[in-house]
Amino acid sequence: NDYYKDHLGMFAVSCFGCEALVEKYEAENDDYLKIMSQALADRFVEAFAEYLHREIRVDMWGYAKNEKLDEADLLKIKYDGIRPAPGYPSQPDHTEKRSMWDTIKAEELAGIELSESLSMMPAASVSALVFAHPQSQYFAVGQICKDQVESYAQRKQFELEKMERWLSPILSYERD
Repeated sequence: NDYYKDHLGMFAVSCFGCEALVEKYEAENDDYLKIMSQALADRFVEAFAEYLHREIRVDMWGYAKNEKLDEADLLKIKYDGIRPAPGYPSQPDHTEKRSMWDTIKAEELAGIELSESLSMMPAASVSALVFAHPQSQYFAVGQICKDQVESYAQRKQFELEKMERWLSPILSYERD
């Protein structure tokens, strides 16, 4: 059978309540507990994202039912599939978060908001696409030329200047 069933998923996870704790420690001038609270919230969210990705691979989609990976294998990305996140090297366009939020209703269902700059709120949040294909691999989008940005802006129906601003870290040219 040359038909391959593939999947694409999206998720957003968050750790709520951390901001109140951070504000409390800030008011008490306790920088150590403030920083530790933020770090712990970030670690919880990353751990849950990893757990969710495993659940998708092994149970929900079941394409890796026999997966038995230890921490070292996970860090070496020995699993099938990938979970790239908007704003990172393989998906540098933060504006794609809006499409994700609309599709999965992240704000309505989970209360995770996007700021004007498309930062997730609460700050201890992770979002990603999930690709199941066993040959999918992480890669970094390199520097892009003006003609590529123009084409992309046109397809997204964005003004060129706005698209250049969002993609500024990967532009191979100086903006006008």
